[in-house]
Amino acid sequence: MTPYTLFNLPSQLPTVESDSIISRTIYNDEQLKAVLFTFAAGQELSEHTASMPAIIHILEGEGTLTLGKDTVEAHEGTWARMEANLPHSVNARTALVMLLLMLKK
Repeated sequence: MTPYTLFNLPSQLPTVESDSIISRTIYNDEQLKAVLFTFAAGQELSEHTASMPAIIHILEGEGTLTLGKDTVEAHEGTWARMEANLPHSVNARTALVMLLLMLKK
């Protein structure tokens, strides 16, 4: 077994379809789950919580993140770490690509 995992993220991206949000789990083990999301412009992942800490990394596009009571503008390179159970949402102003890292341990 190889002691590392290597991805070419652009090759893993789901196709953005109009009026949709597509997600693809690209990695999952006992410590980490990595999910790539593509959002069509105008799509929103409504407010929710996660039972574990997580990291949002915006890879492409522009949108708005709501993190608890704060609303921040997000664009390529935006990175946010969230504690478990923090209410959060994502609203895509343009087509948006996001990597979500869920930290299990």
